[in-house]
Amino acid sequence: MQIVKRAMLAMALGSIAFGAAAQSVSFVEPQDGATVTSPFKVKFAVNGMDVKPAGDMSANTGHHHLLINAESMKAGEAIPFDETHMHFGKGQTETEVKLPPGKYKLTMQFANGAHQSYGQGLSKTINVTVK
Repeated sequence: MQIVKRAMLAMALGSIAFGAAAQSVSFVEPQDGATVTSPFKVKFAVNGMDVKPAGDMSANTGHHHLLINAESMKAGEAIPFDETHMHFGKGQTETEVKLPPGKYKLTMQFANGAHQSYGQGLSKTINVTVK
């Protein structure tokens, strides 16, 4: 009986860990370390969540944001509206970005319908060089 309880607990913990890992974001393009020419295409992907427009507060939904030379944001923190925090509140999953030549850190941040960050677990950072 004790072995069965332990096995059930292990399966439950594995399911919880799998569920947490299933929610993630990634860059389809560009790849980390890429050299690009401006303007360049940025494509976003999300797993375990649905992309919905800003204002939609349904569970497990949100939209993408692109932060230029900025860190991921804490869960619940509102993403600012400024030149370094690009909002894709219509539910876009790709865009063209224009940046002058240089090295950049691009951070994708997924947030809810009120532009409140889901935190580091739903962010991804890459580095690119614009020629």
